[in-house]
Amino acid sequence: MFHISKITKHFGTGSLAVIIITFVLFAVALFVKGFTHDLLIEVAIFLVSVKLILMTYSNSVASKKLEKKLDAIDEKIEQLLEKK
Repeated sequence: MFHISKITKHFGTGSLAVIIITFVLFAVALFVKGFTHDLLIEVAIFLVSVKLILMTYSNSVASKKLEKKLDAIDEKIEQLLEKK
């Protein structure tokens, strides 16, 4: 399922605004320019934007996982230090 809370967890308000504006401008360009050769340029720009968005998402997910692992390591180190 598609949940807004999952998206806002990984993207800030500014990023969401850029995503929406990019999509709206792409849709406007589609209707203004029609299905011409210039549309290929618009599609390429849109796909680059989508790729950057997906990279940001995957980096955010990886960062969260890494942070959890580091917290677990930190807890284990603190437990070892407390035993001594």
